Amino acid sequence: MGRRFERGVCRLDIAYTPLPSQRAFHESRARFKGFSGPVGSGKSAALCQEALRMAFVNAGRTGLLGAPTYPMLRDTTQAAFLELLESNEVPYDLNRSENILVLKDVGSRILFRSLEEYERLRGTNLAWFGVDELTYTHEEAWLRLESRLRDPKAKELGGFAVWTPKGFDWVYRRFVNPGTTGYSTVMARPMENKYVLRAAPDFYERLKASYDESFYKQEVLGEYVEKDRDQVYSNFDQRRHLRRMEFDPSLPLLWSLDFNVDPLCSVIAQRARDGIRVLDEIVLKRATTKDACQELLTRYARRLQAVIIYGDASGWHMHTSGSNDYTVIKEMFQRAGFRTVDIRAPRSNPAVADRVAVVNAKLLNAYGDTELWVDPRCRALIQDFAEVMYKPRSTVVDKERDLNRTHSSDALGYLIWQEYGERQKVGEQTRRLL
Repeated sequence: MGRRFERGVCRLDIAYTPLPSQRAFHESRARFKGFSGPVGSGKSAALCQEALRMAFVNAGRTGLLGAPTYPMLRDTTQAAFLELLESNEVPYDLNRSENILVLKDVGSRILFRSLEEYERLRGTNLAWFGVDELTYTHEEAWLRLESRLRDPKAKELGGFAVWTPKGFDWVYRRFVNPGTTGYSTVMARPMENKYVLRAAPDFYERLKASYDESFYKQEVLGEYVEKDRDQVYSNFDQRRHLRRMEFDPSLPLLWSLDFNVDPLCSVIAQRARDGIRVLDEIVLKRATTKDACQELLTRYARRLQAVIIYGDASGWHMHTSGSNDYTVIKEMFQRAGFRTVDIRAPRSNPAVADRVAVVNAKLLNAYGDTELWVDPRCRALIQDFAEVMYKPRSTVVDKERDLNRTHSSDALGYLIWQEYGERQKVGEQTRRLL
């Protein structure tokens, strides 16, 4: 580890022992190359190492590191790259207002860019570019970057990306099969990463309990899985999941809301040893949060000892009245005689794909276990499970298909994510894994 200057050229020794798939990725000299792998396969490390290599090979030139969204760019991609520089004592200047980094030893510039608004990618010629989590990026964004790869002074022009498979999407068609000319892809093997297994020997087994079978194959085994249906909650089976529920006064009541105005939907549940039991739902047309609170109190107030509130992050947004939905709920419950009201709602919503995955896993995980049951009276939720679909050839939930759908299942998803998903974010550790 360290820097050496030989005949005016800076040589950089990096503390990095690549896994076999990472090594194959770095050694590829295809103009456009990809690294496809499951969680824990070292995609982030491979991306950052390749970006640093290209910046030194193309000394004095400009490259770009991109991610699907700005929060992902800031919190994951850029953070990992800065950690790589700092741990290896590579000097740099970062202009945070413009999000441009300069490597002092070689004068190379690196633009950090979100790829959400891909039309803004037109402009400066690039010597290289790299993209994190490509399967969550529009194909048009990749094509815009390809068109910018035209620096005549670059020593090695190239574009590269890393991703977890997400079905037979545009990334699969372009990079994997049938194989576009000029493209090369390394497919990382599952459980190849000895560093992950050394730190957490049960890492993959824990995920098997957290994911349904299809999502486990995709995320943990790195397989390209074709969905049999466009149904979002594909693990739902009325014969398995519907059963009469009785309120247990020894357990807290869990109430989760989706703050849509018409309809305003919420689900009422309890968490027992065998999992989540959805007892009831409230669906109100053209209603306010106060209306929903009053309805819940009318049904359950006399039987309640403790209540825990879940819901959409939008419930924290300030209204013109100077309060927010969660403040309204807390005040109404306190006026009804509850001394404490436990609110477990995030300040930002989880990714839809993550929330759906954890609900499907509770319906039926990769071991074949069920930890979610629904009372037949929850008609809107049951209808959601049966009818909410993805848009054709995508993993985007179709909310326009029926404006009455998705709200009850979203409400339940917020609850299940808070109870199970936050503690099991896949691949996140206190330190970055290779």
